[in-house]
Parts: sequence; structure tokens; C-alpha cells
Amino acid sequence: MPLKIYNFISKKIEEFKPNSQTVGLYTCGPTVYDYVHIGNWRTFIFEDILKRVLEFNGYKVKHVMNITDIDDKIIIASREQGIGIRELAQKYEKVFFEDLDKLNILKADIYPRATDHISSIVQTIELLVDKGFAYKSDDGVYFAIDKFKNYGKLSNLSTRKIKVGARVAQDQYDKDQPADFALWKFTKGEEPSWDAPFGKGRPGWHIECSAMAQEYLGDPSADSTSSLQASSGRNLERFRTIDIHTGGVDLLFPHHENEIAQSEAATGKKFVNFWLEGEHLLVERKKMAKSLGNIFTLSDVIKKGIDPLALRYLFLTAHYRSKLNFTWKSLESAQNALENFKFQISNFKLSTKMSPSVDFLNKFRSAINNDLNMPVALGLVWYLLRSGMKDDVKLSTLLEVDKVLGLGLDKIEGAKLPKGAQELIDEREKLRAEGEFEESDKLRKDLQKMGVYVEDTPDGPKWKIKKR
Repeated sequence: MPLKIYNFISKKIEEFKPNSQTVGLYTCGPTVYDYVHIGNWRTFIFEDILKRVLEFNGYKVKHVMNITDIDDKIIIASREQGIGIRELAQKYEKVFFEDLDKLNILKADIYPRATDHISSIVQTIELLVDKGFAYKSDDGVYFAIDKFKNYGKLSNLSTRKIKVGARVAQDQYDKDQPADFALWKFTKGEEPSWDAPFGKGRPGWHIECSAMAQEYLGDPSADSTSSLQASSGRNLERFRTIDIHTGGVDLLFPHHENEIAQSEAATGKKFVNFWLEGEHLLVERKKMAKSLGNIFTLSDVIKKGIDPLALRYLFLTAHYRSKLNFTWKSLESAQNALENFKFQISNFKLSTKMSPSVDFLNKFRSAINNDLNMPVALGLVWYLLRSGMKDDVKLSTLLEVDKVLGLGLDKIEGAKLPKGAQELIDEREKLRAEGEFEESDKLRKDLQKMGVYVEDTPDGPKWKIKKR
């Protein structure tokens, strides 16, 4: 059952074949100027599921997620809040990592920050200038998209007319207007800046990912004699094609398109084999927007008394390539389902001798290996829960599949008897042994009123707690 995933560059589902047994995974991380909203969390959870599926299939994963700590939004937010760039970034980065834990998202191996990698960024820009793909202007250094013949291959912009020489300095811009984009922005006023051969300034948004992907997912065995050298002797000798790059579908253009252009222009190599993009989260069937007041954070979810993992559960109910409509009612329903799920599991007793069901794991693997079809996988899990399979086999199997689901099933405490219930169970057994079945039935009913249901077996009474 090979892993097959939809590749946004080829526009079809393909069998995943990595460069090696260790998969290189690059995921676009947060821009730390504000709290991460639930739409972003849908993307980060989709990426977490992908990583877990890869590991479930036996791969090791080297996961790199960048932290954008310098861009237009950060500079504006810094001014509005009256604090420094570094202080602002650290404030929101801290909350981001706290929320990762609350959503049970596996940590990346490396979280490189843009401001810590200025040297790599500058070297990459120099290489692009040397190769004729970038040029210096009065306000910065720009990538000339008409020089890269395959520009638009990811986002299907290649058929649109490109206005040669048109430039855009903003990090984010009109998604219908392909234009030369800023690699480096010259110093303006009190903005943070760094020295560079082409002028003091700061990086544009897109270039950081190309530089850091090269640095952390390149070939560590390569040496400085690589042919990927600029005339000045700078080189990208470590670069190799990355297995998977992900993000939200809103990053297809311009961000991911620009990453491809600048990376492949610099190295002469294919940048990424598989591009995966998570679809939008709608709120009450509308796009999230400040003007609509429908941008919510994990803090908003928690304030309503909802378990953060209920949000994770809700996201599992829709395929990552399908839009999902968020409502507070749907989140409450997800919370109820998750609570019911965990409540039933709390009655199971795990036997150390019991192995997971191989048959079920094969069915589960078939679902997740079909382009991460989590709705089908979740349906299978509910089917298992309601099946006649022995409870200890169920629990062992559920703990195994939760390595993908990430619902924290290994942290569920076993059900506990209400006060006085054990005494009634013991008394009932004594009455049964003495043949006092009418009296023992009365105690059974008393136990049921407490939510305790007793089953008589050859090995003695077995009890379960049920919701009243």
C-alpha cells in the first residue's frame, strides 16, 4: 500500500518516492506579528498529519519550519504596538509554541528565523545577480521573472501576460499581477537593516525560504568544489531537491511561485519534488477577514470552554484539499464527539500481551495513504470502536492509529468507579454465590443508577461506566 499524495505541481495524485529513507520536509511557518488564527492552525495540523503519516509508513522525517521575524507586517505591528521588532517577534513566537503543544502538533527539527540567516540570504541574492536573474534598482534588488522561463508553473500563471520590468516592493500583493518581486529592500527610515554588497537593507519575504531550505535540507556530504558557484566564488554546494514543501493554498502565488523561481534560477536544479497545499478554512461560509470580525484564535476557542483537541478533531473530518466551513456549533459537535470517543475508550483495559489488529491497521493505512484521507480514516476508527472486537485489542489498535490522529488517546485515564460502587459489586457477587438472585438484581439496578453496568463472565464480573 504505497503512499500516494496529490502533487500541486503536476496537478495529479502520485506515488511518493523520496530521495532517501529520510524525508526532507519544509513547511512555511508563522509570521510572528500577531496571534495565529484558526485558519493557519488548519494548515499546521494538516502538515502535522502529513508528517505523522510519513512516520507511520516507516520514514524518518527531517522537518524544517521557518519563522518569519522580519517583513512588512512585523514592521507595521511594531510601530503600532510601540515595541521593538525583536520583542514583538518573541512575544508571538512564544504563544505559537505554546499553542503547538495544546494542539498536540509534533515539533519540527529546526525552526530557523529569517534574521538569523541574513548571510545565507545575501549569498543567494548575490548568486542570482551574478547569473542575471536579479537586478539592482533604486529601492532594492529584484528578481526578473521574465528571465525565468518556467515562471508560473505551480500556480498556472504562465498563460498570463507578464509586463516586463513591472516591480512590486510589497511582500504580499495582487495575486493576479505577476511582477518582479523584491529580494532585498534598501534601508528606509528607522527600519531594521543589515549590510550587504549591494546596499544596506533587509530581505524580502520570499527569499528567506529558499536560503534556509538550502541550508538545512541540502546535502551535508557535499564539498566546496561544487559546480553550483557564482563567478565571485559563492556557492550553493549543499543544495539538493527537497522531497516535500507545504503551506496553505493562499501561498501558491506569489510566495511558493517565487520560491521556485529564485531557487531553481540560483541552483539550476529542481527545487521541490512534491508541493502540498492545505485548503481554506471558511467561517460561516465566508473568508476570514478583520472587517467581518470573524478571525478567531486558539485562545478564543479555549475561552468558550472547548478542548483545543476538539479543533484538531474537527479538522480531521474534512479532506485537506477541501474547504471546511467553521461554525461554533460544528466545533461544539466535534467536542461532543471527541468526549464520547474518549469516554468509551476510558472503559478499556490494555493487556500487555495483546497486539493491534493487523487487518484494521491495513485498512487504516489504505485510507491515510490515499492522499491523507482522514475523513475515511476517522470513520474506520469509529467503526472499530463500535465493533465486537475485544476491548484490549481495540485499545491497542487505537493507540497505534493515534500516532497519526494525534488526539492524545495515550493520555486518557481509565474509568473510575463512583464512590460506593465497588462495595455494591462485591455484595452482589456474594448474593449470587448464595443463590440470592432477586436481591443481586436489585443491586444491579442500583449500580445502573450510578452509571455502572456489570456483565457477569466466567472470569468474574466486568464493569463499564456509561453516560447517564
